[in-house]
Amino acid sequence: MSITTFTLFSLYLSTLSDTFSNALPDHPTPYLSPVTFFPNYQNMLNTFKIFIYEPNTTFAYDSPTQSLFHASLRNSPFATQNAEQAHLFFIPFPSDLSRVVRGLRKSFPYWNRTLGADHVYVSCDDKTTTDSDRNILELRKNSIQISCFPTSSGKFIPHKDITLPPLSVGEGMTIGRSSNATQSFLGYFRYDGGGEEVSQSALAKQMADDPDFLVDFEPSNEISFTERASTSKFCLFEYGSDMSRIGEALGLGCVPVVMTDRPIKDLPFTDVVRWQEIAMFVAIGRGVDELKHVLGRTSGELYARMRGMGVSVSKHFVWHVSPEPYDCFNTLIYQLWLRRHTIRYVLRD
Repeated sequence: MSITTFTLFSLYLSTLSDTFSNALPDHPTPYLSPVTFFPNYQNMLNTFKIFIYEPNTTFAYDSPTQSLFHASLRNSPFATQNAEQAHLFFIPFPSDLSRVVRGLRKSFPYWNRTLGADHVYVSCDDKTTTDSDRNILELRKNSIQISCFPTSSGKFIPHKDITLPPLSVGEGMTIGRSSNATQSFLGYFRYDGGGEEVSQSALAKQMADDPDFLVDFEPSNEISFTERASTSKFCLFEYGSDMSRIGEALGLGCVPVVMTDRPIKDLPFTDVVRWQEIAMFVAIGRGVDELKHVLGRTSGELYARMRGMGVSVSKHFVWHVSPEPYDCFNTLIYQLWLRRHTIRYVLRD
């Protein structure tokens, strides 16, 4: 990345940080609007309904997270068999998306009256964007897509789409498990060889040679991740690579640091969580010394506040086989509830 590009991106990060800082309430909170979130959540529990279409044939989703969301929705009190009382309509489908939408258009009145704007679907690949068929174009433009995080570049529309946080089921993620562990390292980085091409292995090797950092060049199992994250102040994630444990890092009291060279629009729960209060976002390009300088500025009371708020919101990132209040499934449903009054497209003759 050129110096000019890096400078512009750094200025963007600084401006973004100032914007969020100026918007903070008198008492810092990890929530965008705690005054509205909690009463709205209760309102959602009492009123929100989703109609689930029944697929003509059995099929399997691409990931366990998608399957768990679908199963949780079917067994939840939000599911209704009365389409007339539904706020949204959920579409479970196999690979032939055009055929599915065509069938909905012919067999039900609900798609046509909004051109799919009150419909929801889960998709974690790019097959919805490779077809110029009218049905798929309407699906992508109008319907709410629930995507896996992180999403492919350009495949996420922030005003309507949401993302599925990575799967951490029940006891697989214990909030604050080692929150009192001695933090021997400034940062922990689990390098898997993916992510931003600009860094590749250069930054990882620099960190590996620095005693302030702990670097894994091989994927860690759960026990080693828990131990290593618990002994580090910051957990570093390269955006576009393996960010599957960012929720676990929050729960373990390891403040996430997302390293990226571009703005991020698809963070989980952006309608609920004030990410700048619980995580850091740094540009890649100036090496380990600059990284240490940036992390070093977040210390003392500021660091303790970020860490504590991260632990407090980590409950939203936990999946349970049987959903619990404020867990991942229910927080996802809350984001759908916020979109129940999305733009309705009128069918023109």
